[in-house]
This record gives sequence, C-alpha cells and structure tokens, in this order.
Amino acid sequence: MNGHPLDNPIWNALNSRLSHFGEGGADAKRFVLDVSPFAAAADASPAAIASLGALVPEASEISLLQVAPPAPPPGVIVNMSALGVQMVARAITKNEKPFAIEQLGDDNAAEMLALATRTKPGPFRTRTHALGRFVGIRDNGVLVAMAGERLQTEGFIEISAVCTHPDYRGRGYGAALMRTVGARIIADGATPFLHSYADNTTAIALYKSLGFEQRCEVIHAVWVRA
Repeated sequence: MNGHPLDNPIWNALNSRLSHFGEGGADAKRFVLDVSPFAAAADASPAAIASLGALVPEASEISLLQVAPPAPPPGVIVNMSALGVQMVARAITKNEKPFAIEQLGDDNAAEMLALATRTKPGPFRTRTHALGRFVGIRDNGVLVAMAGERLQTEGFIEISAVCTHPDYRGRGYGAALMRTVGARIIADGATPFLHSYADNTTAIALYKSLGFEQRCEVIHAVWVRA
C-alpha cells in the first residue's frame, strides 16, 4: 500500500516490527486474538476486503484504524464507527514532577490487565503488554497508572494504554508516564504517535501540551459477523 506508513498503521505494523504477532495472508492480516483485535487489509481491492472479512472471528470482532477504512464485504457489518485523530511528536516536554516510575513486563501482566479493564483506555487483552515497553506508577505496591507502546512501524512507535485508576486522577501520572515513554521512543530514533477520539478534547489538549500535533483524522471501525 502506497502513502504514509501511518495512513494504515496496523497493516504496516503487521508487515514490519510486529509481524510475529500477526496471522493472515498477503491481502489481509490481524493480530493474534489474545494480543489485539486490530486488523487491516493491504489495499481496497475486492480480494483484500474479502480476505479481511474472513478474519472476523465467529464470536468476536476485529478493529480497523486508518485514514479511510473500507466498507465490509457481504456477511460482515460495521458494529461501531468513530472519528479519531492521529497525532505525532518530534519532541516531548520534560517531566515536571519526580514520580517513581517503574518498568513493567510479563510478571505484571495480570495487574496491567486489571487496571486496563477498570479504566478502559482502549483494547487491552491478556498479551497486549507484549507489543512494547510499558511503565507504571504504584501506590503502596498497587499499580495505579501505566502507559506503553502498541503499534510499531519503521520509524514510528505508538504510545497507548495510558490509564490511571479513578482514585488517582488529577495528579499528573498519565502525563509523566507519556513523557517517559515518548522520550525513550525519540532517544531510540523513532517518532512517537498516538490516537484519540476526536471528541475527547480534554485528552487532545493534554497531548498538545506534551508536544504532540495532529497529523490527520482517522476512523476507528469495528467489524462483526452479520
């Protein structure tokens, strides 16, 4: 598929740095289901769209996230569609508060999933944490905030799963974690990017304060079997 790699970030991630998490063929791919519901087609050809439709699980869904997602093939319907924005940062503002931030990994998978289930930052499954590096903040040993990496293409890494337990919001934890993740991405020579629903103006204002600028609008669509 021609164009900017972030126009169809799922397809480009599944054909580059995250290919080992993918399944499908030359026309369409999805992440293995315990990692993510995201899927994408190589292009808008009838063959590619049919292949993408065939990847919709019988009792679950796939999520599309791109500039111009296709219409589903026969037997598949759009269960949800929402306008979003994609933002990139060439530089990240520095952390202003000295929080104790720790690295998270496989040993923390259960508590990461529990926090994501409680706060709903976006699709987060039992092995979503394996997509990239995650960091978190604890209070008395309990994980109360986290952020990490999700989609990765050549030169671009997405910041995602930014979430804070409701009892700990308003303290700057999310911003501090995003700065930590974003600064590390830039130090590695890549560009951080992220997605937000277009109507989430509070989050978008925060992202702008961290150094992010809107690159384009995207559509988040969910396909299920008819």
